[in-house]
Amino acid sequence: MSQPRFLHTMIRVGDLERSVAFYTKLLGMKELRRRDVPEGKYTLAFVGYGDETENTVLELTYNYGVEKYEHGTAFGHLAIGVPDVYATCERLRAAGVKITREPGPVKFGTTVIAFIEDPDGYKIELIERA
Repeated sequence: MSQPRFLHTMIRVGDLERSVAFYTKLLGMKELRRRDVPEGKYTLAFVGYGDETENTVLELTYNYGVEKYEHGTAFGHLAIGVPDVYATCERLRAAGVKITREPGPVKFGTTVIAFIEDPDGYKIELIERA
């Protein structure tokens, strides 16, 4: 038997095509698979940086007719490693992405980070990884 591993994180989105475009075109993920379940009134799209057999992915869930969700206070953020946080933020800003924390070192540290928001308002931390 293989070792347990983290498979995916699911977030609910108000416009599946908009969210898939954000994660694939702007953050460089690939749409790995999609499953429409009309009898359940939802569609799932799985996006990520590599095959699900070896990588953790993001499950985007669209429930028919729901355009907006309350995030509550428990969810924090997603985190993505990028080679250059400053350049990534400039590219994303030019595409209209909301930057909620400008690039720079973390308080009391040296790791360079920034925060952005996806189209549904989920926070994404960008962490510089050489």
